[in-house]
Amino acid sequence: MAAFPSRVTLGRTGLSVGPLGVAGGYGVDARSLRKAFDRGVNYWYHGSLRRPGMTQAVREIVASGAREKLVLVLQSYSRSAWLLEYTFSKGLKLLGTDYADVLLLGWHNSAPADRIFDRAMKLQERGWVRHVALSSHHRPAFVEFAKDQRVGVLHIRYSAAHPGAENDVFPHLPPTGRPGIVAYTATAWGKLLSARRMPPGEPPLRGRDAYRFVLSNPDFDVCMTGPKDASQMDEALATLDEGPLSAEEMARVRKIGAYVHG
Repeated sequence: MAAFPSRVTLGRTGLSVGPLGVAGGYGVDARSLRKAFDRGVNYWYHGSLRRPGMTQAVREIVASGAREKLVLVLQSYSRSAWLLEYTFSKGLKLLGTDYADVLLLGWHNSAPADRIFDRAMKLQERGWVRHVALSSHHRPAFVEFAKDQRVGVLHIRYSAAHPGAENDVFPHLPPTGRPGIVAYTATAWGKLLSARRMPPGEPPLRGRDAYRFVLSNPDFDVCMTGPKDASQMDEALATLDEGPLSAEEMARVRKIGAYVHG
């Protein structure tokens, strides 16, 4: 079976990214992150929990002169424009870089307040931010977000247990000129990997199965992973080699997802 592509274009941002992304907040170490970077995993999310592993790995990449190959995402949940800028600039300083590729405005179930968007645009004008992203837990909001040309990326909750974006979001997006689409919570917070949550007689999914499910959907550009250690990072990287799910695998994963959700 064909592997996933080594590079995809992140929607209208034009950024070149690997189809797997990685979040640093679960504790994965710098060495594992550098290994993933060498495999083309370059969409890095340094969120509210800025763990030492990703901080160190980003600083090493910057020091090595490879910063332009990294697509760095910093998130803010702040509803205060001043606090958004303060925590964002503090994050840049911590990482030893003078810009982030993506500023993710987190958990907005409707359009962010003008003061938040205005401050994000000012950071963009200064060169501190290249693109703005939005995440939400209210799927219909993404349809409106996608119409706003200031928004370059959407972070959408999606997994075999929560596939609602297939009906609530993607049929309503324009066929061209879309924002980049990134999936998070691909394992449903680990529920899809838990033996005690499985249908009778079914073994749990592996991490790679959950990630392959996401990337088998052509509407997604990137699937986020959240490894806590080297073994989980290796499990995520196996996704790249195994490629899309077969019809039989897809049927099994959807069956498990429906059971876990129900």
